[in-house]
Amino acid sequence: MSKTANKITAAITGVGAYLPKYILDNEELSRMVDTSDEWIMTRIGIKTRHILKGEGKGTSYMGERAVKDLLEKTQVDPQDIDLIICATVTPDMAFPSTANLIAYKSGLTKAFGFDLSAACSGFLFALTTAAKFIEAGTYKKIIVVGADKMSSIIDYEDRTTCPIFGDGAGAVLVEPNTEGLGLIDASLHSDGSGAVHLYLKAGGSCYPASHETVDNKWHYVHQEGQPVFKAAVSHMADTAVEIMERNRLTAEDVRYLVPHQANKRIIDATAHRMGLPADRCMVNIEKYGNTTAATIPICLWDYETRLKKGDNLILASFGGGFTWGAIYLRWAYDGGTMKK
Repeated sequence: MSKTANKITAAITGVGAYLPKYILDNEELSRMVDTSDEWIMTRIGIKTRHILKGEGKGTSYMGERAVKDLLEKTQVDPQDIDLIICATVTPDMAFPSTANLIAYKSGLTKAFGFDLSAACSGFLFALTTAAKFIEAGTYKKIIVVGADKMSSIIDYEDRTTCPIFGDGAGAVLVEPNTEGLGLIDASLHSDGSGAVHLYLKAGGSCYPASHETVDNKWHYVHQEGQPVFKAAVSHMADTAVEIMERNRLTAEDVRYLVPHQANKRIIDATAHRMGLPADRCMVNIEKYGNTTAATIPICLWDYETRLKKGDNLILASFGGGFTWGAIYLRWAYDGGTMKK
């Protein structure tokens, strides 16, 4: 047997998700802020977004439900999970970690967990981190969660941000594979100079909560659209193409681009640079909006039944900070065999 066949890779073996029941559509949003369905659809491509309602319900509430969906579908015992990593920028609280809370609520009593913060690229960073534990032989079953309650940090009087974001959670099971499937390559990047264009100013150690920070609306997302759009288009496309070239993949070799769902125009530009037609690009932004770290796992969940063992996927993202990256993943199972 060849060395390649014996090599341990980290494969996704199941996907779960949760989306809150309440749906905020463009018509309702246009009554809250100066916008319209036409304006949002033309510039962003979002029709509806799911919003988590209810006192005391945070990101762990959604993460728990995504994990339970995943465990039910894969028929995996919660006791068999070794590690859980939660990618989020909207943790329930500063500590304990949201991963810790999800593990407790989901019955993962033998797993340790931690949060990872990389904004919209969080899921890619977390998946790559999980892969290293698998490749090293340290753990056998890891859950990676991407979850964000963006409605908790959005100003619904700010027309530049409130149409973009929604709430949701996605979770994947990661296990060892020796068939050459799973995570093959990754290219991840960050550049703190981009922080001036996309950030949440207060709530950390620099500007703890005070009357001043609340009055100034510093606890809401601040985004400068044009520089963020320009950087997202160039970085997402460049990194996705870099991954293709490094692994000698042509457009014909790629079954799907799995892009972060930030803006339909950014998604289209990335697919175009890769030479991919629209039917080989996962898109659900119209239904769910930008759920930050949850967009990519929710895409995988949404398209799971269309995926076949051995499909080549390119996952690509860009987020605040700035953070960005791309992953080359070979899908490990026939999605149509999993119950939804």
